[in-house]
Amino acid sequence: MYAVKAYMGSKINLAPETREEEVLQNLSILLSTPKFTVPLDRDFGLSQRFVDKPLPVAESLFRAEILDAIEKYEPRVEVENVTFEQGDAPGMLIPRVEVNILNDED
Repeated sequence: MYAVKAYMGSKINLAPETREEEVLQNLSILLSTPKFTVPLDRDFGLSQRFVDKPLPVAESLFRAEILDAIEKYEPRVEVENVTFEQGDAPGMLIPRVEVNILNDED
């Protein structure tokens, strides 16, 4: 099982050496990209509809958004768990997604 967080400024590797590295990088980028910011795929990323909501509501909306996006854009994983860490700013949620990478045959 692997744990992934939103992309936090490390370099993007355009030639990952392993399938696992590629999948985990894709997930990290997906988790950190706001919807409507990718010119040729405006649906890529996560909407911001959970911003300014009470934390329990925001977590539920955020979790659903994450699960939908991963199902659509990275079908090579199975999500085991989605949890949230508090960021530096009040009310800031940082998603932590635990996944299993599926075999090519799955």
